[in-house]
Amino acid sequence: MMVDGNKRFFLIYVPFTEKDHKMPLVISLHGGLASPKGMFHLADFRPIADREKFIVVCPGSKRIWHDGADLHGIDDVKFIDQLISYIIKTYNADPERVYVTGISNGGFMTARLACQLNRRIAAVAMVAATLDIGEGYDLGRPIPALYMHGTADPIVPYKGGKLFGRNAYSQDAVIDKWVALNNCNKTALITTIPDKANDGTSIVKEEYLNPKTGIKVVGYTIINGGHTWPGGWQYLPKFIIGKTTHNLNACEEIWGFFKGYKLNFKS
Repeated sequence: MMVDGNKRFFLIYVPFTEKDHKMPLVISLHGGLASPKGMFHLADFRPIADREKFIVVCPGSKRIWHDGADLHGIDDVKFIDQLISYIIKTYNADPERVYVTGISNGGFMTARLACQLNRRIAAVAMVAATLDIGEGYDLGRPIPALYMHGTADPIVPYKGGKLFGRNAYSQDAVIDKWVALNNCNKTALITTIPDKANDGTSIVKEEYLNPKTGIKVVGYTIINGGHTWPGGWQYLPKFIIGKTTHNLNACEEIWGFFKGYKLNFKS
């Protein structure tokens, strides 16, 4: 696909289904310096897509996702916008059930898309990422949002702050922003997931609900978790990225969250 003179690539997985069946679309964004193939390996939605019948697309960045104010000539928001149109037209995807998720740099890009393509995306999920402060865009329209972040993440600190020349909200602060935007109840339903995998991690899940619209904001705090995809593989040693929890399957949790939403919710 050509976007502003730049050749852009993506990998797509389409499960077998009836010819005229409109399937949901999950766009899965890899981290910085990673690849679409690597994202399929790290966050493998394909078995769930076969069972639940949805399309999975892993786009490729130009080394990194240009999710900040300085795009360096690479407009990744435009790329994802055009990609959504292409998948809807070519593969009969359902335009009311388009979802985006991502890890790290891909998670920050997902947050930017939630700000700027919220009339095309029904729900978002960010892993090991929050939202940039002062980059010229911000939350503007209610949209269901889910976050997963490790308290021992050495790359993107759970408590936020400055990293790689950017300034990011903490997980708690960004969830507060979403709760306010979506007019959710400020009291969370809290669930604790113990360390059944015996890997030194546990999880606290906080759910905030707007009872009138059904919109939720969900935060998973991975205690002792690193810069990793829950339930995924340990793609780098623990001393570099921290621990991968196996007390949670992020793909299952994210899809379970996504499938409850369409674009036509009240807001």
